[in-house]
Amino acid sequence: MEINPYIEKAKKGDQVAFTYLLDHYWNEVYGFMLKRTENETDAEDITIETFSKAFDKLTTYNPEFQFNTWLIAIAKNVHIDLLRKKKSTLFVEITDEEDQQAYNIADTSPTAEDELITEQNLSQLLQFIKELKPHYQEVIQLRYFQEMSYQEIAEQLEEPLSNVKIKLLRAKKLLAEIIQTKR
Repeated sequence: MEINPYIEKAKKGDQVAFTYLLDHYWNEVYGFMLKRTENETDAEDITIETFSKAFDKLTTYNPEFQFNTWLIAIAKNVHIDLLRKKKSTLFVEITDEEDQQAYNIADTSPTAEDELITEQNLSQLLQFIKELKPHYQEVIQLRYFQEMSYQEIAEQLEEPLSNVKIKLLRAKKLLAEIIQTKR
């Protein structure tokens, strides 16, 4: 069975490969969790947590199985953990050591989404941002308007660094889609 080249690249920390995998599998994992939870916010949180865990543990992925099957298995476990805890918050505390090991999804060179976002005038951009869900608005605001680092955002939101990176990646993609459709 052929190993997906994007998975191999992502294992080596390739930002473009992470983005591809996120874009390619997001709707399938989100749709599956939406059917199970019947709650958009829970489904989105579980999907973010799923990709966070998957990217952190990508080296453990066995290519004998379909990648989407592996992601769905992770999503099911995240959902079970959520139900077990029965708390209002999904995110767990992680140690500094785990934080240091968080994959580096942040790339210093601007992406196509970054360039599209910076091209917009401020008032128009703020209107587009208001169309995002509140938790996406928040990470965009903290990153681009308060110019916080990923680590500072993670501390402010009391979430793992990897979740913040996934949320920002998703928020930028959604914002770029809104900008493109309004052009």
